[in-house]
Amino acid sequence: MDGPVDDAARRAARILAVVRAIPRGQVLSYGEVAMRAGLPGRARLVARVLASATEPGLPWHRVVASGQRIALPETTAAGQTQRLRLADEGHRIAGSRLAGAVAPARPDLDAALWGPGGGHASGR
Repeated sequence: MDGPVDDAARRAARILAVVRAIPRGQVLSYGEVAMRAGLPGRARLVARVLASATEPGLPWHRVVASGQRIALPETTAAGQTQRLRLADEGHRIAGSRLAGAVAPARPDLDAALWGPGGGHASGR
């Protein structure tokens, strides 16, 4: 029988899998991580999962707030670590925001493969 703990562990595992898959030099927002984990609207859950994650090597620093903002204060050790790691990966930081692009919100596989219209054979 599945219980709330099992559900929470599954949600956390999905979130961590998305974070692990963010390529070096790219970032996603908390909301985008939630969306890709199949948990739309759960950006705060993503933040809670990352705050409690202890996995070595987890690229948590690649997750930023909406508007390319770094949510962690610069005065904290974690905020300084995130800024240093992002800069090391080639991001420019202006104040509390990234000066580069965020990974696309929802890549459309059909459009990428088939171009506009997605290769659908409608009308046949």
